[in-house]
Parts: sequence; C-alpha cells; structure tokens
Amino acid sequence: MTGLNPDTGRAIDPRSDEYVILSATDVLTTPIGSRVMLRAYGSHLSDLVDQPNTPITRQRLYGATALALLLWHRASRLKSVRLVGEGSSAELQLDLVRTDLPRPRALSMSLPLRAVATRH
Repeated sequence: MTGLNPDTGRAIDPRSDEYVILSATDVLTTPIGSRVMLRAYGSHLSDLVDQPNTPITRQRLYGATALALLLWHRASRLKSVRLVGEGSSAELQLDLVRTDLPRPRALSMSLPLRAVATRH
C-alpha cells in the first residue's frame, strides 16, 4: 500500500518520513466530526486557531495536538510542541519520535496554523 502526496499526486512510500509527516498533518488539520464514517477522527485545533493568543489558548493548542496524535497517529510519539510566530505566520513546531521502525528515529515538522484554519 502506498500513500499519495495531496499536492503533487505522486506516490509516497508509507515507510518514509514524508508519509509520517503527511499523516500527522492530516490528523491535525481534520476537524473532529468532519469525517462521515469516522466522526471522532481529527483534532480540536480548528476550534482554537481563531482564539486570542493567550497562555490558556497556547496550552489548549498543545493539548489538542498531543491528544490527536496520541489517539490517531500510531507511527510516532510526540516529544515536544511549541507555538512560533503570531498572527497569520504562526505555526506549531513538533518534534516526534518514529515508533514504527525497528530503531526509533527523531523527526521534526512544522504546521502553519493557517493550514488548520483553511480546513475548517
């Protein structure tokens, strides 16, 4: 089984880092309740992106990220998440550890919050 890059349509090896990042991005950018046959899939990030940038909102963003990846992304474990930037340039930077390989490997990714807002 192979994955497909949603931007280019080219095949992606499901063992590659690119595939793991794409699947984590899919989990985080899918609003809960938007998948017809799997209503619980996704994250609450889309509910939080328009909230004021306060310490409480940041904690909620971190919690929503951690919970969604814990529930729906078995290929990796979240090591850290941080919010970088403000306004339309804000993004979540995630450090993951791949757990689907014989030897765990570190992986980093960035998720612009505008990508979450456009899927809402």
